[in-house]
Amino acid sequence: MADTPNTPDEAEMRARWGGFAFTAVNAKQAKKVIARYPEGRQRSAVMPLLDLAQRQVGEETQTQGWLPVPVIEYVAEMLDMPFMRAYEVATFYTMYNLAPVGRYHVQVCGTTPCMLRGSDDVMAACKNKGMVKGKTTPDGMFTLTEVECMGNCATAPMFQINDDNYEDLTYDSASAILEALAKGEQPKPGSQIAGRQSSEPEGGPTVLKAMVDANHDYRKEY
Repeated sequence: MADTPNTPDEAEMRARWGGFAFTAVNAKQAKKVIARYPEGRQRSAVMPLLDLAQRQVGEETQTQGWLPVPVIEYVAEMLDMPFMRAYEVATFYTMYNLAPVGRYHVQVCGTTPCMLRGSDDVMAACKNKGMVKGKTTPDGMFTLTEVECMGNCATAPMFQINDDNYEDLTYDSASAILEALAKGEQPKPGSQIAGRQSSEPEGGPTVLKAMVDANHDYRKEY
């Protein structure tokens, strides 16, 4: 399971975020999102609006972003819903951070497929870069979290860093990705095996190979 967040002092949190409001750009986007739902069903927009709010907090803090309680209250009021209903959503989904995180939120999958394929090596690469599970590095660069299945079992092991998934990791490739991010570079997301696309077999397709380059009709060959 995901690590329990270490939320900051409430008085400090309210002093910093009590006046939160969407920027003009985000307010316009929020109206567009709410308009997708029928009259009286605007509460259905709570998930995208919480995400939008988290991203704005991230922009203001130069991190991946998180959801202070006053920010959740702001979204709930905008949607005319009880705070607790919005808070239930924020606490249920791990896509929402309930405590400050670093510029890069490194979420390592530790579920069985990833574990069998070497997630311990991925975690070791993170720890050897100074990360501690459930904590943010002193320079504010990385936050390390161990999470449950993230749906990339065919390309395990993997970790998600902010909005990008990095798959088919080894100790060395995970270390290289972290080093690149620390330097301000943007490593290639997806599989780290050269030439592998999506979740196809390593080394390329093993069946229907003629379909790789053109729409081939196999029916005459049956």
